[in-house]
Amino acid sequence: MESLKQLFWQAWADEQVRMTLETLLKLGVAALLGGVIGSERQHSHRAAGLRTHMLVAVGAALVMCTSVYVTGRYAGQDVMRLGAQVISGIGFLGAGTILREGFSVKGLTTAASLWAVACVGLAVGIGFWPGALIGTAVIYFTLNAVKKVAVRRSSVRTFYIGVSDAYHVSEKVAEIFRACGAKLRSIEIIFPEEGNEFFVKKEISKALKVMAYVGGEHDLALIRESLLGLEGVLDFDLEY
Repeated sequence: MESLKQLFWQAWADEQVRMTLETLLKLGVAALLGGVIGSERQHSHRAAGLRTHMLVAVGAALVMCTSVYVTGRYAGQDVMRLGAQVISGIGFLGAGTILREGFSVKGLTTAASLWAVACVGLAVGIGFWPGALIGTAVIYFTLNAVKKVAVRRSSVRTFYIGVSDAYHVSEKVAEIFRACGAKLRSIEIIFPEEGNEFFVKKEISKALKVMAYVGGEHDLALIRESLLGLEGVLDFDLEY
């Protein structure tokens, strides 16, 4: 055992070995922390999921490790110069996750989480362990606990609504969901060529796909009753 300790400290005394081990540790931790946030996004079925967040965190940590290396090797270099480029450049990746669907905009939270994960990676890369760990915990808490508060313990329900005139009826459908206390997530028009079983079962030519947070069975019953009484609605299915 003593011989192993001596061997370790001899290796650690070598600058190149120490730098390699530190880099391995930092990139590994960055991948782990990025994966924690990415797993939540993937669980929510977002485009930028586990792998994307891991890559962003590892890339940001690598940039900061490179900055530290350059600063140590070439005196007078600014250690934060490359990190600053990550902070501004990650916006391009985040913008690619923002989409407009019907009456709603999706992807803002995922874009923000990508930016935040990049900051976590930078903190890991510079060796600011408390900031990286606490930051990850706060981000994860925000994406989970705060989201639950925001939707008042609602659950996402998907409605397929067969309509005679999708463009005319969609606004009235949105009003019904809001009036019944639901929080709209998206409304989109779908057609038979998209291969949805709803068209075959109901024998209709066009439909609305509505995703909304519905608080409980009472609100759900109100939505059902209101949809059945709305002119232009032919039939609908609810997918849990």
